[in-house]
Amino acid sequence: MASFNKITIVGYLGRDPELRYTPQGTPVCDFSIATTERRKDKSGEFHDQTTWFRVSFWGKLAEISNQYLSKGKLAYVEGKLSQREWQDRDGNQRTSLEVNGTDLQFIGSRSDEAGGASRSETQPRDEPAKDGGVTEDDVPF
Repeated sequence: MASFNKITIVGYLGRDPELRYTPQGTPVCDFSIATTERRKDKSGEFHDQTTWFRVSFWGKLAEISNQYLSKGKLAYVEGKLSQREWQDRDGNQRTSLEVNGTDLQFIGSRSDEAGGASRSETQPRDEPAKDGGVTEDDVPF
């Protein structure tokens, strides 16, 4: 049986996207996104549990992400999840969840400060944005 790795995240950007280019000229955009779940502990008190993900988009979606997303904006991201382990400056073992993004939906309205677009404004509801499938003409602003 084949294996499958796909993650869907709806969360808020923790920092502005950073666009860079590979030596071959391919655009890469990185940003962090967080999800928060409210859970009740044994004593009945509610606590928020936030999970952070590092997201990377490549190609045209990298440029679109950099142009239309900003810190605090809500976004829908799909991609492949990987876990990376590394040592910080103090020698502590750290783990990060990283997503190689394949699909992106803007959540919000045109009146949002950074001009986020709702899914229905950029594409038909049943067709997510895919790298290579979105042109600048598809974005309404």
